[in-house]
Amino acid sequence: MKIKELVWIGTRTEHFGAMLNFCQNVMGLTPAFVEPGFAALDMPNGDRFEIFGTDSPNNTFYTHPVVGFLVDDIVAARAEMEANGIEFIDPIHTEEDGNAWTHFRAPDGFVYSLTFVPGHPAN
Repeated sequence: MKIKELVWIGTRTEHFGAMLNFCQNVMGLTPAFVEPGFAALDMPNGDRFEIFGTDSPNNTFYTHPVVGFLVDDIVAARAEMEANGIEFIDPIHTEEDGNAWTHFRAPDGFVYSLTFVPGHPAN
């Protein structure tokens, strides 16, 4: 397994509206989509920042910002990590466009994710 780069970050916050405003109007990030309690904002290179409000039913296990490590084969990377005793806390999720992710708990006790993004420049 080879980690190519960080391509995704997500955070859960009690200050969803203020955080969304900050990302759009101060940082200049472009919303890919926004719904109550959830927003996905894209970077110019296609990387993504997602904000989860406390009312979002997604990723309720987030207690801190979570980063996604880009890999070219998420199934093989997960299998390799599991063989090394790493605990995964959800299955591999795959969207229609081929984007895939799965979350794991690292030895520091925090949650991270493996991420696959078809067509990403680092692939």
